[in-house]
Amino acid sequence: QVQLVESGGGEVQAGDSLRRACAASRNIGSKKTCGWYRQAPGKERELGAGIYGGRATKYADSVKGRFTISSDNAKSTVYLQLNSLPPDDTGVYYCSSYVRGTNYWGQGTQVTVSS
Repeated sequence: QVQLVESGGGEVQAGDSLRRACAASRNIGSKKTCGWYRQAPGKERELGAGIYGGRATKYADSVKGRFTISSDNAKSTVYLQLNSLPPDDTGVYYCSSYVRGTNYWGQGTQVTVSS
């Protein structure tokens, strides 16, 4: 079992930056596969950024150049840096981690971007 605890959400103004963190309850290895998902109001959850095998990264077109996913292996923590936030980035953000055949989810945290 792996618990993922998220931090760093909240309300910001358009154009602001935010840093999210997702800490795993145990060591999930350096070659981790993790992702950050966003669920906007009335829409399905979608992948915003992912890190695969601890190195390769992938971003949704809507966040390329603005979001950066990174990891700290010593802390088993994955980060998401969100820059230049527009109101459209409002939603509940979830982190996920794929460990030994099981996909684990964080509790989800609201991010609200006000215009």
